[in-house]
Parts: sequence; C-alpha cells; structure tokens
Amino acid sequence: MTSPSLGFRETMLLGLAGLASFIGLWSFLSVSGIVPAQFLPGPLDVASRFFDLLTAPFAGATLPAHLASSFQRYAYGVLLAAAIGVPLGLLMGFFRLLDDIVTPLFDGLRFIAPIAWVPFAALWFGTGIGGPIMIIFAGAFPPCLINAYRGARFVEPRLIEAARMLGTPSTRMILEVLLPAAVPSIIAGLRVSAGLGWQSLVGAELIVAAAGVGFMMVQAQGSVQTPTVMAGMIAIGLVGMLIDVLLRQGEGWLRRRRGLES
Repeated sequence: MTSPSLGFRETMLLGLAGLASFIGLWSFLSVSGIVPAQFLPGPLDVASRFFDLLTAPFAGATLPAHLASSFQRYAYGVLLAAAIGVPLGLLMGFFRLLDDIVTPLFDGLRFIAPIAWVPFAALWFGTGIGGPIMIIFAGAFPPCLINAYRGARFVEPRLIEAARMLGTPSTRMILEVLLPAAVPSIIAGLRVSAGLGWQSLVGAELIVAAAGVGFMMVQAQGSVQTPTVMAGMIAIGLVGMLIDVLLRQGEGWLRRRRGLES
C-alpha cells in the first residue's frame, strides 16, 4: 500500500519543520557548552559571519570573489567532461569495437575516487587552475559517458534498422538517430555530473588551489576561525542546491517538450 503524495504546502511545512529542528539542535549544542563554542559557534554567529564575508575580504578576497573563482574551475571541468564523455559514450554505444577497447580501461578508472587524483594534480599542476579542473573532470566524466552510452544502447532498434535500410551513413546515424533519442539520458547524466563535479571541486580546493571557497576554508581552519569555515560550507551547499534546481528545471522542461511527461 503506497502512501498518498503530499501537496506543495505540506511538503514545504515538513521541510521547514526539519530545518527548524536542525537549527534548534545546533543552537542547543552550542549554547549548552556540550560542544565548545570555539568549535561549534551558534547559528547567529555563523549567519553574521556569512554576511560579513560578502563584503569583507578574507584570504585575499570576499566570499563572492572566492565563489566566482571556484565556479570558473567548476565550469571548465564539467564542460570538458561533457565535451569528451557524451560523444565518446555515443560512439561506444554505436561501435562495438570501440566499446570493447574503452570499457576495460574505463571500468578500471571510474571507481577511483576523484580526491585520489589530488597528489597527481598537485605534482603536475601545482596550485594553478589545471589541478582542480583535472579533479573535477575525474568526478564529472563517468556519469556523462555512462548515460550517453546507455542512451545510445537503448535506442529503439527499429529506428536504427530503418536508418540503415535507407543507407544512412554512420555520422548521420549518430547525429540524427542516436543523439536525439539519447538526449533524456544524457541530460540526467549531466545533472549527476554537475553534482559530483561540485563536490570534487571543493575537495580539490582544500589541497591544490590558491583561491576559491575551499582555499578560504583551509585558511580559516588554520587560524581556528570556525564561523568562517561554516560560512564557507553554507555557501557551498547553497550554490550546489541552486545548480541542481536549475538542472532539474531544465531536465523537466526537456522531458515535457519531448512528451515524456505531462
């Protein structure tokens, strides 16, 4: 027996109740002294520090400037992952020989956590922009390739057979048959890639960056400025949530346009 779906108002109320409970527990732990305020400042202290960082520089820049630096690396890494992963996935789904060549190597590498590439990124690129981009790429690339591959493999066989009967060349087959049919799967993969890329970015900036939100948090941790660290965490969460909402809206619009949902 399935439970009835909740309306928008009920969902919002439940979400607000959960948020209020979390903030209440956080405040209690901070005020009661169970956790020292030096290591767990109260919500008001963190909120105040968050708004201060919007205009007051820390570690060489304000919070929006650090976010802009982080987002630049993030955009480069995710776009590179999509530019390579999506075409390669489509080609692997169409050419069995390429699938057999790439799959063993890909399966061996995709289970390596992006953060495991940090030592190589530091050795090869230092604290330049290349290191974080490499780590973001490592996190965002697998979902791009996998979803494009699955989208190509699960195209209606009759569409491919009809195109072959008409003598359609391979290039047109991929661009005009496989790609349109695989678009919903590709968009879903890009949404997953975007989330993993943002998480990978923060891990990279904690170690191999000289600017960005992760770098700001490391500098604050070194001087035991916990409110600044937590303000950085809030900024990371808000930007990540915004990215996911925008991609979810884009995915829903595309599915409605293609008649996949009402």
